[in-house]
Amino acid sequence: MKTTIVYDCEFLTAEGSPRRFWCSPKDPDPVVVQIGAVKLGLVDDFEIMDTMRVYVVPKDRYGQNFDIDPFFTQLTGISSHTIEEKGVSLEEALRSLDMFSENSKFWSWGKDEFNMLAISCFVANIHPPIPASRFDNACKLVLKAGMPYDDMTKTRSTELVGYYNLEHPPLNAHDALDDAMSVAYVLKHLLEKGMLNGQDFMGDTDLYSHIM
Repeated sequence: MKTTIVYDCEFLTAEGSPRRFWCSPKDPDPVVVQIGAVKLGLVDDFEIMDTMRVYVVPKDRYGQNFDIDPFFTQLTGISSHTIEEKGVSLEEALRSLDMFSENSKFWSWGKDEFNMLAISCFVANIHPPIPASRFDNACKLVLKAGMPYDDMTKTRSTELVGYYNLEHPPLNAHDALDDAMSVAYVLKHLLEKGMLNGQDFMGDTDLYSHIM
C-alpha cells in the first residue's frame, strides 16, 4: 500500500445537541454535510499527494432537505447557500471519496465513519458503499508513535499540529478538509521521523497494544 487517506467530516448539529446526545425533538439527525480527505504517500518523501472537499445535501429520513441551523453555520461556515451551490447527494459524495481513495485505507481522528456511513446511510436508507474494515482510528497511530494517552484524549484534531509544534498554512477548525490536514501533517511528520512506517497504516491489530 503506497498511500493512505486521512479524512474528517462535519455533521449536522444545533446548539446544545452534543450535551443532549441529539435527543431533543428539535435536534437534527447527525448526518454528514461535509467530507474532507487527504491522500498521504507512505513511501519516499511521505508527501501530501492530493486533497478533496465535498459538501453533502443533508436529508432527513423522509427524504426532505434538513434546514441548516444558524449554530452549525457559525461553527463550520457552511450555510444553506453553500449546500445549494455546492452540495451533492450522499451517494455521489461517498462514490467520489471511494474513487479518490483508490482502495487505500481511511484514517480519522476518532471514528468519523459512524456519522458518515452508519448514521447517514441508515437515515438515507442506502447501503454503505465502503466497508467498515477500510476505516480505522488515527489515535492508535499517534499512541504507537509515543503520544501520551492522556494528551491524546484531550487533543482535538485541529489542535494536533500545535501539539507537535509543526509549521503549517492557516487551518480553520470545523472545516473537514482543514481538520484532516492537521492530522495528515502530524502523520507525515511521524513518518519522516521514523516513529511510524507504512506497515502501521495497514491497520494491524498490534496497534491496539499501545492503548492497553
